[in-house]
Amino acid sequence: MANTKTTGSKAATAASKVLQSKSTGAASKTVAGSALTQKGAPREQSSARAATAASKVLRDGRTGTQSKSAAGSTLAQAKKR
Repeated sequence: MANTKTTGSKAATAASKVLQSKSTGAASKTVAGSALTQKGAPREQSSARAATAASKVLRDGRTGTQSKSAAGSTLAQAKKR
């Protein structure tokens, strides 16, 4: 079955703020970029690299809520194994 999920408005706004932040780490920026790519694009899926970065972001206790929002969106749109 094809992926029909897209990034919602709240997650896209959070991802945009993550990308604009100077203090955000590389993994969070990778996740945010992936989430924004999938805004309004139901056929796009997260790459394995983006899904791995999203997993790391969600497990890291220092990560902010905006990064976690983007990470959740990215993981929801990843290919299932």
